[in-house]
Amino acid sequence: MENTFAASSEKTGGSKLGSRGGVWLVALGAALWGVDPLFRILLLKYFTSSQIVLMEHLLLLLYSVPVLWIYRSKIHGLTLKHIVALLFISWGGSAIATIMFTSAFAHGNLNGVLLLQKLQPLFAILMARWILKERLPAKFSIFIVMALVGTYLLTFGLSFPFNGLSEFGLAGGLLSIGAAALWGGSTVMGRLLLDKLPFESVTALRFILALPLLFFTTWMGGEAWHFPIQTNDWAAISINLVLQAFLPGLFSLLLYYRGLSNTKASFATLAELFFPAIGVFVNWLVFHQSITMAQIAGFVLIWFMLFQLSRQQDGLESNLAVQPKLARERS
Repeated sequence: MENTFAASSEKTGGSKLGSRGGVWLVALGAALWGVDPLFRILLLKYFTSSQIVLMEHLLLLLYSVPVLWIYRSKIHGLTLKHIVALLFISWGGSAIATIMFTSAFAHGNLNGVLLLQKLQPLFAILMARWILKERLPAKFSIFIVMALVGTYLLTFGLSFPFNGLSEFGLAGGLLSIGAAALWGGSTVMGRLLLDKLPFESVTALRFILALPLLFFTTWMGGEAWHFPIQTNDWAAISINLVLQAFLPGLFSLLLYYRGLSNTKASFATLAELFFPAIGVFVNWLVFHQSITMAQIAGFVLIWFMLFQLSRQQDGLESNLAVQPKLARERS
């Protein structure tokens, strides 16, 4: 896998970006997901979640259609495994996982659902080892522990989130674990696709392939569309919808897949944990929710983990670059 990883990095321009930059681009892309509530809160006053996501994806056709036309020759060469991977990230990671996670709150304890969702990196690492044959570097387990402890502190602070196992709820727990597995698997499937396609086309395909499922789920929901009446409301809704679609929607995924094209999936899944860290910061800055010292400690721990992770990734690529040179010198 190391040789494939190095070749893919060169193909996608990774040599110019650098592995350390790849980790931080993944983290920055994930961080932009944390600003989602800034735009979604107003939209939810008029539309359901399914209706909002559908409208976002229709707007993003402005990006997806031209990009797919430009890269049409590369798309024609996709194999069955790449098509399965595309459906996994566009249907499983985007729509089904979100539905499962939302449903988990109706069937289980809130804290239990949130806690089980933190298993996402473990699913991604296991699938990366199984599907991509990624090898974890020495002391990588330390990064995993730091990531899990940091996200726990961000979510729960120093408190114990439930009184007993009975509060988990079997259905809610299974739904939360299922969502974590789909989200973790989407990281791995995205990394698989980036060995075949440019990151711009992976982003475009993810948006377009999600549309049939979004039309179906919106139609099955049966909720009426409630459009604003006042001109000022129309303007506010339009601005929020465009910003929602192109900032935490398009721009975040472009950054994310650009970074992922040069980063191991097992590294990227930990970098994604910058998302809840920024979410806590946004809640404090915009919605005036208090932050505890434990949450600050969790934020610092995740930041430190990302810094060490980027150094480890940079060192990994340096070793891969040195190995062929040493081989030539020995010959």
